[in-house]
Formats: sequence, structure tokens, C-alpha cells
Amino acid sequence: MLGIACDPLQHTSMYDRGSDDSEDSDGEGGLGNVSRVIIRPPGQSGKAKRGHLCFDAAFETGNLGKAELVGEFEYDLFLRPDTCNPRFRFWFNFTVDNVKQDQRVLFNIVNISKSRNLFNSGLTPLVKSSSRPKWQRLPKRQVFFYRSAMHQGHYVLSFGFNFDKEEDVYMFALAMPYSYSRLQSYLNVIDARQGNDKRFTRCVLVKSLQNRNVDLLTIDQVTHNQRSTNRLERSFIRVIVILCRTHSSEAPASHVCQGFIEFLVGNHPIAQVLRENFVFKIVPMVNPDGVFLGNNRCNLMGQDMNRNWHVASEYTQPELHAIRNVLKELDNSDTYQIDFVIDLHANNSMHGCFIYGNTYEDVYRYERHLVFPRLFANNAKDYIAEHTMFNADERKMGSVRRYCCERLSDTVNAYTLEVSMAGHYLRDGKTIALYNEDGYHRVGRNLARTLLQYYRFINVLAVPLVSELRQQGKRRGRPRTHHSRSRSRTRYEVKPRPKTTRCHAPIAYTNLSICYDSTGGGGGGGVGGVSSDEGGFSPTRPMPIAPSSSCFSGYRNYRRAVTASCGHHDQYSLGVSEPGAGSRHKRRAAAAAVAPSIEVPLTVPVPPKPYLSIIDLNQLTRGSLKLKASSFDADDRR
Repeated sequence: MLGIACDPLQHTSMYDRGSDDSEDSDGEGGLGNVSRVIIRPPGQSGKAKRGHLCFDAAFETGNLGKAELVGEFEYDLFLRPDTCNPRFRFWFNFTVDNVKQDQRVLFNIVNISKSRNLFNSGLTPLVKSSSRPKWQRLPKRQVFFYRSAMHQGHYVLSFGFNFDKEEDVYMFALAMPYSYSRLQSYLNVIDARQGNDKRFTRCVLVKSLQNRNVDLLTIDQVTHNQRSTNRLERSFIRVIVILCRTHSSEAPASHVCQGFIEFLVGNHPIAQVLRENFVFKIVPMVNPDGVFLGNNRCNLMGQDMNRNWHVASEYTQPELHAIRNVLKELDNSDTYQIDFVIDLHANNSMHGCFIYGNTYEDVYRYERHLVFPRLFANNAKDYIAEHTMFNADERKMGSVRRYCCERLSDTVNAYTLEVSMAGHYLRDGKTIALYNEDGYHRVGRNLARTLLQYYRFINVLAVPLVSELRQQGKRRGRPRTHHSRSRSRTRYEVKPRPKTTRCHAPIAYTNLSICYDSTGGGGGGGVGGVSSDEGGFSPTRPMPIAPSSSCFSGYRNYRRAVTASCGHHDQYSLGVSEPGAGSRHKRRAAAAAVAPSIEVPLTVPVPPKPYLSIIDLNQLTRGSLKLKASSFDADDRR
């Protein structure tokens, strides 16, 4: 009935068919997911009309147990708990169709079991439609997470939505789903793509309780020479084990694992070095049954698989039992040595990516255990060191990192790599950038780069020389045809400019006048006056002029020297002829006859030397300043 709220926890204990399911619906009541359940307003029956929403979650990774209409446009949604375990209710994934154009609704998810989450810190549900297949997050202003008095004080996630296309089928989810079928398709694609160059091998490690494959990828290109091991010299082949999707709702962890696999089987130089020196054992989906059923945390038997590693049985958890046997076999081998066991998870209560580690009584082992998280923090910009934790909590005794810490050799470093379902902080520490698929793939690539740096740090791999890095940089550059042809092949090193000390003048300049003198003594023949700093004249010097020599302007000075021998004239009248003289040809002939045998001293004016007048205001008084200014005026009048 409208307006009547029910206990959201009551639905989790119902295992019979819902009495309010419509006749033309295939609802599964409280036992499983809803399957094409049409919600009609009260008092209406018959064929469903446009606007009577149809809910469906009977598909892979789907989760929605029940839907009720509690208002004109408000719906209460009940999540289906994990199979055989009503404790965990957080993952949701369902579709809605049979909508009306511009129909507005308000969905209330009323039985979320985890109150500590990121719904009030940037995490919002995702939505896509049949015409827009790309996942998009709902705006934060349309999402609310609060404690509701109408629902007996339980936490409720409410979000509004506007259906804009009648023909579309809309899908809502907590995070970007990564199903078991998608994993199988991806593995088939990369297996067919590698061709004859076998960069990895794929095998079925074990079958799950519902007969699904638990795949094991082995990336091993270690050469035959490196396999000649000696236990006394500790020349083992180092093995790195990656586990993923132990918890079925943590779909972002599968995206991280896919980015890690794509990087390792690719053509990057770092991936080639890692493949040729180390062996990788990757289990991309530890809990395939829970993923297929749409559980939040548990497997088919309702058991949390990351709390049962120490008590795993081949009958209840065959996946964990098979992985444990592989780890023990590698740990007891004379050829292999396990260096890392990294379990990938997604976190819905903290931002960014971070690492959980162990604590040890051995100080040297604990210090070695801290190296990898610190290197990973330098490579990943979205890493948050404040969330990193190293503990030996008894409640986590059944986790894989605690099991490997206690049951395997001391050389094993076991970590849990967590990545947020929401996003990470930017450099300002306040803005949150939400993750997408590319962002999760980047975390996987950063994981591979950190492994290379770790082995270089502990001197297992040689650190390349600077010359080798330059050669690699040239190979990765543009082709030779793309370079400019006019560029010189020889490159000269630019020497740095020597550092010189610079000091400021201790006085202040107010009048900086430059004077050039063109008159005064010395204008006649011989050496004239001597230059001075104030009111002096520029010096003059005698200079012999010959037809084959020039002073300032070549032939022009030669003519001046010839005409100067006829008499002493002003320098500006050297090119003026006397009235009544002969023709120009006769003058040139006379000059040619006289000039070779005559060397006449000539006063050539040298450019005057400038002088500076400086006033130090720090040492002048008002009266002396006027006196000095009047002396400048007197010099100008002269």
C-alpha cells in the first residue's frame, strides 16, 4: 500500500514467493532476484501501460530482491543478500524499462548493510542505457545517503532519475560490472592474439562448485640458461603470484588485473624485461560463482573466501584449496622462489589506492616488507599513504596475506592492494577525481613498473647506464624521416655561463649628461688641447696622407689631403674650388703630379670623448645643489 513503510530487514528472511507479484510477472519473491517484475499503481490491473516500471535482475551479476511503489513516483528497493548468508547486502545491479518520456522517479535502497561507505564523499550509482552504453555516474546533487525514520532508523540510499527515452532499457549498478563471461571472452581474445609467440599459457586450475572455470595464467619466458639453479647459491627463479576477485562485488579489482595482464603481455620494454626474468602466476577470478550470482562478498556456500584460507576444504572452497596447493608446491621447489603474493581488492569506504601488509617480529624482514609499498607510492599519483596499514590482527587470520605470512617461507612478501570504488584525491588534497576503466588499468600498469623498480633496488636486475637510456630514448623517438634535414649532425655542448658577482652602486644618479665638444683649441695645425673630464677638448694628431692610404672614408680623404697642401683652410671648405681656377681635368693632373712627392701633416679630428657629470645626492646640500646647477648653465652658455 502507498505510504506504508516496511522493515527493510524483513525481506532478507523471506524465502517464499511474494504475494504482491503481478500475474504476468515472473518474480522470484524473496529467494532470488526479481525477473521482469512490473510495478503497477494500486487499483490498476490488466496490461501494463507506459510508465509502469519493469524491474529485472535475473542476469549475470544482477542483484535486486524486491521493488515496491510507496508513492506517486517513489520506489523502495530491497537488495538480495548473499546466498546462504543474509549478513552482506551492498552490491546492486538491475535494469528498468517500460518507462514514459520524461518520467521522474525516486529510488530508495532501504536495506544496505554497511553504513560506513563513500556515498556522502563522491561515490554515486552508475547508469547506462541501450542507446548510451557507456557508464556514467549520477550527479552528486541527486544522491543522498541518510538514516531514515520512515524505515525504522536504517540507512537509506536515495537517488532521483529522469527517464528521457521510452525505448531504452536503463541499467543501474554500484560499480562497473566485470562478469565471469567477460573474463572468459577477454582471455579467449588475448590467447588468440598472441599467435606463435607464446607469451603466456592458460590452464584451468580447478572447477568451482557450479562447474565454472578457475583459470590460471602463467607468464614465463625465462631462458633455459637461467633455469640452471643451485640451492646453495640461492639462484632461484623468482615467482610473483597475483590473485583477484576473491570478493565478488569488487569489480574494480578485475579492471586493475586486466590492466596488469595487458601490460605484461604487451610490447613495452619493461614488460619484456619482467617476462624474461620472472615467472607470473595470475588467478584473475578466485570466486567465479559469487560473481555470476551477484553476491556481495561470499561464494555459493555463503562463506567469505578471504576469511577461510587457513580452513579451506576441497568440498566447500575448492578454489582456495587448489591455490594453496600451488603455493605450497612453488614454496617447496628447488627451482622456484615465491617473492610476492598480491591480492587485489576494491574498497568502498576509502579513496585512492593503498596497501595492507603484515608485521613481523624479525626487524630485517619487516624493513624489507616496507620497501615495495614505498616504491609503489612513488609511481602511483593516486596512492594515499595515510590509508596504508601493517598489522597482525587476529580477525584477519583467514586472509591470504596472513596465511602466506605464517605458512610460507620468510622470503614471501604478501600484500593486499586496495583500490577505491569512487576515486582519488588530486594534488590539492580536496578535489576528488572519480575512477573509470582507464584509471583502474593505470593502477595495474603502475604495479608492473613498481615490480621492476623493486628488483633493481635489491640488485636482482642491473640498473641501466645513462648511455643505454639515451639510446633507448632515441629508438623510441620519431622516425628519421620526420626530423628536419637542415639540422646539423654535430651538436655542440653549450657551456654554462660563469657565475659573476653583481653589486649595486652605492650612490644615486639624478643627472647623467653626455657632452660632445666640436670646437676649441687644437683646431689648427699640430697637437691641440688635452681632453678633460669637464669642459675639455678632444685631442688632435698629425697624420700623413698618401694616395694608397685612407683614414676614414677612402678616396674622399685623399682628395682632402691634396687640397690641403694648397693652403690652410677650414675642414669644411676642403671640397670648395677657388673662383677663376682651371678646368677639373687640369686640377686632377696637377694633383697627380704634386701628391706623390709631398707628405703634408694634417690635423684630422678624432671623435670627441664623452664625459659624464655625476651628482651624489647623498653628499650635496640644498645650497650646493643650486650652485652645481648654475655651473652647468654657465658651461652651456659657453
